[in-house]
Amino acid sequence: MDTVIRGAQVADGTGAPLEVRDVGIIGDRITDVAAPGELAARRTIDATGMVLSPGFVDLHSHSDLQLLANPDHLAKVSQGVTTEVLGQDGLSYAPVDDGVLAALRQQLAGWNDDPAGFDWNWRSVGEYLDRLDLGIAVNAAYLVPQGTVRMLVVGWEDRPATGDELARMKELIATGLEEGAFGMSSGLTYTPGMYATTEELVELCRVVGERGGYYSPHHRSYGAGALEAFAEMVDVSRRSGCPLHLAHATMNFSVNKGKAPDLLRLLDNALDDGCDITLDTYPYLPGATYLSALLPSWATEGGLDPTLARLSDPDTRERIRADIEESGSDGAHGVPIDWDAIEINGVRREENSALVGHSVLASARSMGKAPAELYFDTLVDERLGTSCLMHVGHEENVQAIMRHRTHTGGSDGLLVGARPHPRAWGTFPRYLARYVRELGVLELADCLAHLTGRAARRLGLPDRGLIRPGYAADLVVFDPETVADTATFDHPRQAAAGISHVFVNGTAALDDGHPTGALAGHSLRHPGSRR
Repeated sequence: MDTVIRGAQVADGTGAPLEVRDVGIIGDRITDVAAPGELAARRTIDATGMVLSPGFVDLHSHSDLQLLANPDHLAKVSQGVTTEVLGQDGLSYAPVDDGVLAALRQQLAGWNDDPAGFDWNWRSVGEYLDRLDLGIAVNAAYLVPQGTVRMLVVGWEDRPATGDELARMKELIATGLEEGAFGMSSGLTYTPGMYATTEELVELCRVVGERGGYYSPHHRSYGAGALEAFAEMVDVSRRSGCPLHLAHATMNFSVNKGKAPDLLRLLDNALDDGCDITLDTYPYLPGATYLSALLPSWATEGGLDPTLARLSDPDTRERIRADIEESGSDGAHGVPIDWDAIEINGVRREENSALVGHSVLASARSMGKAPAELYFDTLVDERLGTSCLMHVGHEENVQAIMRHRTHTGGSDGLLVGARPHPRAWGTFPRYLARYVRELGVLELADCLAHLTGRAARRLGLPDRGLIRPGYAADLVVFDPETVADTATFDHPRQAAAGISHVFVNGTAALDDGHPTGALAGHSLRHPGSRR
């Protein structure tokens, strides 16, 4: 064999108790799982006292651009991620035409940056997946982004799609799935995806379900209307027959403190009725997004230039301020904004770097401005390219949801900005350190099943997520006593501790704690696609 990992406590990804085994690898496949000492290879890794797990599957990732711009992808490799799912929150870079791509590059700069000199040499989903195959560190799956599709067909108008437009959107989604996408995502607090009606989503999801995909929505509210928004997504799944995966399924903001059991009852009732539902979460309290996401939907209709014009008009500014601060805009999840909870963590212009690491309230006070004025001025100056943290979570909700029978892990990690959310570097070791070892919220084998086998089943991957002969050799070796996230909000780009080896398709991406720079990952294509 090429490699034998000897004497590890093997967590096979099913949740079964760990057993000491040797695991053999030839090429990109696991070939044997045997009693210690039975296998021989050109290279033997002594993993005595360590845990060997399938590689972690990040079911909600925002690496769409950075995975190509920085393909060694240390943020994910260093925490044991071997597969991640792109195309999230209804907004990504395929399928596009030239005009939509230009708009997305601006709209998503706070998430993904817009690197100078980058080669945007794709337009379709299939071409984007082909580009990934030129060399990336981890495997990547893709969801067709519903908001991007709506841009292509309807534009940025706040209105229902016509019959012809709906038919065209269904064609684009079908094509994306045929080219390899695993399903469809939505961002129903982001323009223009949020302008879709429930009926429109049902029709689009029928296309997805008929082709074996799943629907992963960022639903319409994580705040004042959270339960109603979750219920709408369950209704879409029931009516369309499309499996549902709830992205970053949190219950945030003060109005939802202690309400996770209400969400879980809703999901359990649907599951007991035969619905196919899963969810993912990240193990942190704050969320993250681009700063302009807090704007009401009417203020962002039409795209970048109309939005900037509204933000530059004093009367319209006052209307937006009242919507955000007094009523609670739909972009801010229906909750009046607490400027002390909104921390700017990434800017595009050096002149604004002093804002990073401070709340909007704190920066406004230091400048003698009203918080809303600072907010508006920053958005205009940055042309909406600013990112923020939202300190709105509740620990009891986080713990209750991660115990659920359908739970999986997703980092929702943004990789750019001066101080990105540490979840981009720390999500998976944090589960193992804080919620397994320190707090005992989850048992180790069960937690690893959440992060590996259960996630691979959601994707429908027939040969990943488990340690079995014939499966892809996506593997991670870690010390259960020392594995930990070291990324913090002050210093977010810190590799995990306690992870010694990571294999992607049988090739070491992390070897004895050292990144190898190997680019052994590739695009994953839905089993029902044309390739």
